[in-house]
Amino acid sequence: MSEAMFRMFELAQQGFSCSQILLQLGLEAQGKSNDDLIRAMAGLAGGMGFAGETCGALTGGACLLGLYVTDQERLKLMVAELVDWFKEQMATEYGGINCRDILGEELQYQTVSMKCGNIVGATYAKVRELLQQHQIELTGSDHE
Repeated sequence: MSEAMFRMFELAQQGFSCSQILLQLGLEAQGKSNDDLIRAMAGLAGGMGFAGETCGALTGGACLLGLYVTDQERLKLMVAELVDWFKEQMATEYGGINCRDILGEELQYQTVSMKCGNIVGATYAKVRELLQQHQIELTGSDHE
């Protein structure tokens, strides 16, 4: 198990949601903390407050890109790439990109499932890949 996956597991065990885990990893890579931001990210969990809408891993991944990318045009491009990848991967495997598509009946339990862990891990890896493709270091942002 990679260090990032182990940390994701730790955070999930502490009760953090998919979107919170992604931003926490990003902040930790930058040597920062922001409890208010992490708390706010809970609103994306379960597809917008467990309403079953767009998966929090996708919206959290877009927010993670926003943490690193300050140029708005570049950010739009990278988020579009993330969304296209997510749609291709998750629609193929789960039939859609909404939490209700991915989790089905599990959504009612409002917890991070094994499916969620796999999706968060894959999304984090994709965000890292996008950042690397755009020469953005994980330890900083594009304005440094």
